Amino acid sequence: MVLERDKVLIADGVARSAGIRPGMKRGGVLTLAPEVDMHERDPAREHAAQREVAVALMQFSPDVAVLDEAVVVADIGASLRLFGGLLAICRQAKAILAALGFTARISAAPTGQGAWLLAKHRNRRVLKLDSLDRQLSALSLLSVPEIRPFADWFTGLGCGSIADVRRLPRAGLQRRCGEHLLDSLDRAFGTAPELFDWLELPPTFAARIEMPDRIEHAEAALFGAHRLIVQLCGWLCAKQLALTGATLFLEHERGRHAIEPTSISIALGEPTWREEHLVRLIKERLGRIEELSAPIIALRLVAATVQPAIPESDTLFPEPGGTAEDHARLVELLVARLGEDNVLRPAPTADYRPEIANRWVPVASASKGTALPHGLPRPTWLLEKPVRLLMRQHRPFYGSPLRMVSPGERIESGWFDGELMTRDYFVAQGVDQSCFWIYRERVSSRDAEDDQRWFLHGLFG
Repeated sequence: MVLERDKVLIADGVARSAGIRPGMKRGGVLTLAPEVDMHERDPAREHAAQREVAVALMQFSPDVAVLDEAVVVADIGASLRLFGGLLAICRQAKAILAALGFTARISAAPTGQGAWLLAKHRNRRVLKLDSLDRQLSALSLLSVPEIRPFADWFTGLGCGSIADVRRLPRAGLQRRCGEHLLDSLDRAFGTAPELFDWLELPPTFAARIEMPDRIEHAEAALFGAHRLIVQLCGWLCAKQLALTGATLFLEHERGRHAIEPTSISIALGEPTWREEHLVRLIKERLGRIEELSAPIIALRLVAATVQPAIPESDTLFPEPGGTAEDHARLVELLVARLGEDNVLRPAPTADYRPEIANRWVPVASASKGTALPHGLPRPTWLLEKPVRLLMRQHRPFYGSPLRMVSPGERIESGWFDGELMTRDYFVAQGVDQSCFWIYRERVSSRDAEDDQRWFLHGLFG
């Protein structure tokens, strides 16, 4: 598969309607449309953008090469079945390019050189060598870079297409034009092997992008962050890694009035390399920033921690309610939206007293809990403070009379820290079949039965 940057350099429809076309001189353009905006080319930025595209396309294959004339070549032969076929890959590649803010012509052929030549004129997808031969033969001879220096000579011979050039004697062509021209044609038509310098990635990921203008609101930086995430996903797939933590830096002023970047840390409960999930997390985190310390002028994304990726297992009978990875993504999204301190998980402590054993910590905390005693009833919701129950006809009352449906569980603990607790816990049931966790304070034998106090401590789901 080959992607070539579109040659249409004018995006404004008004300019095109005024008669402006690519390749025109500055004076002619200003004559036709004096109000047109003109910008100087920046080869360094163009090469950086080409490399961004190449890294992002590594989601489909680790064999990606950056070539001349804004061309990116990717060997996707081994990835067709994995991604659902050639058309599906082309659609996904266009989506990646759109996320990066680019458009391109996409072509596919059995040879990289052949796909490159096809991409120069139209979007073509050729799967067989004989079809490739027909398609390439009909192209203009100027499509081949090695032919262009000798274009006048070939025109004088009456050649107009690649087929005309190939009909000339090879020995004479080699003496007149050198061996590079024939080698290029042989590689394109599949009669000679191709050798590409595949792109090599750094061992760690860190990418930066400058904003086209100062950004006053954090949510407006999502487009730039999306571009960085697309590159990150390509790097992860090529390295066969999964992300467990990343940091997005919002850069502000530099130089004399420099301001420290605003950092957004992203901690993942489950390793991932999925673009959609990471974009959603970044969107939620940016939406929580109410006010920036200064306008954003650039973004920088750093992959803090990674680990080897574990391929997904497609089981014959998937688990109902989603996989463990789906649950982890939901928790990560809630953390990004609500904050780390507002999404908690249970971490019971080795203590018999429910108020102390029932401990909750942030989901990102590394603190480990101790399992509760096996087989004993425990409510889904434990009240922060027990509620004293009314007594009617010597029975605890909570909306209706409660009857005990479990044997008692005696908890007597706390003597070692001065917080002695002596209680008998029961599972009680109301007339509507709702279940409650209640307890009775133990009293001495000399106290009357009416002095016993009952408390509601928990609710069963």
